[in-house]
Amino acid sequence: MRAQDAIHSSTPALQSSDTVEDALGMLMEYRVRHLPVVDEERELVGIISEEQLMEASGPEDRIASLVAAHPISVSPEDHIFDAARTMLEHELSTVPVAEADGTYLGLLRRHDIFDKFAQMLATQEAGAILALEVSPRDYALAKLVHVIEQNDAKVRAVASESPERSTDQIRVTLKLNVQDTSRIRHVLEHHGYHVVASFGEDDEELGDLVDEFMRYLEV
Repeated sequence: MRAQDAIHSSTPALQSSDTVEDALGMLMEYRVRHLPVVDEERELVGIISEEQLMEASGPEDRIASLVAAHPISVSPEDHIFDAARTMLEHELSTVPVAEADGTYLGLLRRHDIFDKFAQMLATQEAGAILALEVSPRDYALAKLVHVIEQNDAKVRAVASESPERSTDQIRVTLKLNVQDTSRIRHVLEHHGYHVVASFGEDDEELGDLVDEFMRYLEV
């Protein structure tokens, strides 16, 4: 999925001629901490933050004087993962999408990217979620998928978390198309995968988990 496919068109950019008071009002209205700033030609000038605005000398100051050069942006052809990485690296709540020549196209918001991730991970589809841990030397996605498909299930989505150290376990989260994963979990354990948790199982198993949790609360 490309960045241009996740642009939030209803959240406007600020104009470089806007005042600090106007900009703060926009941030409050759209519930974000950053907004892109563009000039009269719709060329991206930069990004203004709530912190910068609060440090201005007065509410009537023009925000053009507060914006730093070399604006941060992502290309419309960048993958949504690249946009998310840019947001995290620069601690942004929104990130501009702009052409190579600086032409502003729109912005991405953090929770819109989260929604896209949710779609990509098939969270709306019925099925169980398994959380696994496996040694880095034993992790092979093709093998993992093969083991699951040999047990009459399909992997709808997969996400992995790289270990901080080479000796740590890789954490893998799987979304499956089935709810009863008892046999799959047993087979995965047999192949060296440690099943940390499972979610979205059948009602009977969910009831057992709830009863177990209630007993825990009563201890």
